[in-house]
Amino acid sequence: MRLGIFANMDRPDADKVIQRIINWAEQNDVTLCFSESISEKVGGQQSFLPPGEIAKKTDVVVSLGGDGTLLATARAVGRHGKPILGINVGSLGFLTQQTPNLVEETLTAVLEKNYKIEKRMVAEVQVEGAAKMDYPYALNDVVVDRGSVSRMIYLDLFADDYFICSYAADGLIISTPTGSTAYSLAVGGPILHPLMPAFVVSPISPFALTTRPIVFSENVRLRVFVHSSNSDPVLTIDGQVACNLTRESSVIVRKADYYIDFIVFKKNSFYDVLRTKLHWGRLPEGQPGRPSFN
Repeated sequence: MRLGIFANMDRPDADKVIQRIINWAEQNDVTLCFSESISEKVGGQQSFLPPGEIAKKTDVVVSLGGDGTLLATARAVGRHGKPILGINVGSLGFLTQQTPNLVEETLTAVLEKNYKIEKRMVAEVQVEGAAKMDYPYALNDVVVDRGSVSRMIYLDLFADDYFICSYAADGLIISTPTGSTAYSLAVGGPILHPLMPAFVVSPISPFALTTRPIVFSENVRLRVFVHSSNSDPVLTIDGQVACNLTRESSVIVRKADYYIDFIVFKKNSFYDVLRTKLHWGRLPEGQPGRPSFN
């Protein structure tokens, strides 16, 4: 087996986890290919490749870091369909479910193919009236906001050419099911199971008490029309890729024609992660009659 390794080496103890992965690979006759972006910090006689080449030449891709590292890894893997294993050496690590203390156990399970694949929906983005984006795909979310100017912007939302509503707000988030627990959740959007075929559209600080998030089918074609004269709006993909919009731009979002494959394990269900990392549905300690699920 050949493993591709992406890592955020600025995370505490990332170098120690990398060394453990190298030791495990040597003991199990597994070939490692590291992203060349970390070559100076890994060193040694390892194999280094450009990020875009790793998915072509490996069987499984490992993302070592936080959720931001996993999003960048997913961007590099793209359409190649290689499974991604997330190992969290960050803080929250909602997407990167596995922990460093289980790295050898986790890699052995991958080697033995003792895991499941979750196919995560990807959003495709098209921009009209602004510069073309180098990577127009989002695993988490697409955000149109007011940029650096502290004034609201005005946006119109259409679904399959049907007018939905207008927003006076700081911006608008179009989220995939995977991204429903990220920025969308922070502004009051609903939690979706990551395999649910849907988009969530959530306004950011809307200037209307009746404006609420709305859920659309995965098959819808969403269009956001910007008509603000008081700011320089910005489009951001997954919080990492951005471009400036004009005051008459349109942003079109639809489901992409490929999925990102996540490696998951039965003991780390989506609901387990919600409870342990977001404290979702947790009752006060010592609550009378509280059931036990040990």
